[in-house]
Amino acid sequence: MKMATWNVNGVRAALNKGVGAWWNSQDLDVLCLQEIKAMPEQLSEKQHAMFGNMLPFWNPAVRKGYSGVATFTKKRPIEFKYGLGIERFDHEGRVIQTSFEDFILFNIYFPNGQRDHGRLQYKLDFYAYLLEYCDQLHGDGNRIILTGDFNTAHQPIDLRNPKQNENTSGFMPEERAWIDRYLQNGFVDIYREKYPEREEYTWWTYRSGARSRNIGWRLDYFLISKNLADQVEDVVIFSEVNGSDHCPVVLKIR
Repeated sequence: MKMATWNVNGVRAALNKGVGAWWNSQDLDVLCLQEIKAMPEQLSEKQHAMFGNMLPFWNPAVRKGYSGVATFTKKRPIEFKYGLGIERFDHEGRVIQTSFEDFILFNIYFPNGQRDHGRLQYKLDFYAYLLEYCDQLHGDGNRIILTGDFNTAHQPIDLRNPKQNENTSGFMPEERAWIDRYLQNGFVDIYREKYPEREEYTWWTYRSGARSRNIGWRLDYFLISKNLADQVEDVVIFSEVNGSDHCPVVLKIR
């Protein structure tokens, strides 16, 4: 199975930039998009056609032009759910669960703590509730893939300027500690597991030509259950693919 995650920073704008040509060239089984900023009825017929015959699952935010996730699959999942069952998180359209034979896939757009840290506690609460939920699923014998924009760079290797960003939301100790907790509770950051010393990024600010200078952050992950790790063939960051301030990441799993 081949799946991709991509924060497209507005699906309509991204489609107008030609991003559909990239995912159609990849022969994907699953496509997970975050920050779609649109409801499906806002897309044109031509834009919908860029997803081919994949089955669409849309979870837009209640607030128009904000947040939202969408998952597209070749194979119909056994089950799908929108959100986490908590209204304070779910009205922002941050989660889609799709259950397949071998695992449960979560497509997630984690909250941003904001520059003034005004949403930091909300973000930490989201991390905490999701992990509690995943602990229950692991306890029931399920295997899990979490993917999407985690809005946190875990280690200094995961961003170009760690020292300058120690008090910036996205690299604060209390945010990074939640990634640690996930890894202590049955998950593997499969990209870092396979490439412990590789410095690649998945997000670049639009300011100051950061992308052309590769001053970026790795914010987009596949965290997978440890007992799935030996089935992963590769994880690839497509840093050369444009269309958003993030780039796509692809997981190949047997």
